[in-house]
Amino acid sequence: MVTLKSKGVCLTVQKKIFKKFEFTKKRRDFIALLKSNITLKVIFFHIIHGLIYQKMYLCIKTHFLGLQKVDPRKDAHSHLLAKKEDNNLYKIQFHNVKPECLDAYNQLCESVLPSIHTNPDYPCELVGTWNTWYGEQDQAVHLWRYRGGYPALTEVMNKLRQNKEFMDYRTERGKMLLSRRNQLLLEFSFWNEPVPRSGPNIYELRSYQLRPGTMIEWGNYWARAIEIRQQNQEAVGGFFSQIGSLYQVHHLWAYKDLESRETIRNAAWHRDGWDEVVYYTVPLIQHMESRIMIPMKTSPMK
Repeated sequence: MVTLKSKGVCLTVQKKIFKKFEFTKKRRDFIALLKSNITLKVIFFHIIHGLIYQKMYLCIKTHFLGLQKVDPRKDAHSHLLAKKEDNNLYKIQFHNVKPECLDAYNQLCESVLPSIHTNPDYPCELVGTWNTWYGEQDQAVHLWRYRGGYPALTEVMNKLRQNKEFMDYRTERGKMLLSRRNQLLLEFSFWNEPVPRSGPNIYELRSYQLRPGTMIEWGNYWARAIEIRQQNQEAVGGFFSQIGSLYQVHHLWAYKDLESRETIRNAAWHRDGWDEVVYYTVPLIQHMESRIMIPMKTSPMK
């Protein structure tokens, strides 16, 4: 006599056998399809091997290259990458100027910005101020440093609101601009702090939009790469964004002219390790941009 309970067990066993049979049949059909379709076979081969190579890459990266995985719940990227010995915060400003107003805009900046830079009541410094030569045209780029971090930034902003000369400057500047944007940045611990330079120089600002989650990996590679690129003293500063467009990196370089830029960059390929850095960092980039910039007359970086 078969009870209801035993019937249920039998039905369950039958379903499992049927599912196993169906899976086996589908697997046989899929293998037969692979054998008959060379294109599908190649695609499947690359998928499987891609997964294998990805696991191999992660293993090599961790155990041989010494690049440790960081738990984001315990360590903020900015704490791991930024300098510990000081508390500098940087602000970079991009101003797109009406073409017919560029000369007047430059004169306005040259008359007001140096007074803020030299005033000891403001805990900030104008690192450099430039016009874009190649890249976005009719553009001005200003880089400020706030010694003391966010409190220094807040103090400067509050004081500038009470500064009539600066408020008049902002009003007049607004008439000359098409658009503007800014970012708050921290500097990488392995780059030198930007300092005034004698000229004449041209400056290149290389901006990289990284894939989210790759900033630590970028920093690990560039901590070694910067030693390769310091031989001609062309490295000015390296920064990563905190507010504004995120996962963005800015590298600032100085050259005597475009010809020396080409010579120095080509020479890097003959030094050990540079090709490896490029090979492993390019996949981390979503977008990149280069600006060649000319210092304004009152820029601390000439």
